[in-house]
Amino acid sequence: MTVKRNRILIVEDEESLLKLESILLSSKGYRVVGVADGVAAIDELSRNCPDLVILDVMLPGIDGFEVCRRIKTDPVTCKVPVIILTARKNTQDMDRGKDAGADAYITKPFKSAQLIGTIERILSSVPE
Repeated sequence: MTVKRNRILIVEDEESLLKLESILLSSKGYRVVGVADGVAAIDELSRNCPDLVILDVMLPGIDGFEVCRRIKTDPVTCKVPVIILTARKNTQDMDRGKDAGADAYITKPFKSAQLIGTIERILSSVPE
């Protein structure tokens, strides 16, 4: 029996983007929780470990690179895949995302099919 991995935490401080991403993912059958800053993300992760995190970089409080690093260094959450979804397109930022442990790095503006495809690819490769 296959367990569907469908709980996604979206960390996005821009309300309109958070709503757009939530609607997109909900329409594909994912259960979505959205938070608007890094501190709330860490808090939510400690209460309800999602199957995947979509993480903006430019956040109030703790930035996305630090949130990703904390996710990947915590024994409880280290296996949770993280997709960084950000407007920061330069190579240095992409390298910082990789160094923080991100499983994928997508730049805004993004195509819905690209985000969904990346989520499906990553979730299908996570061991049971």
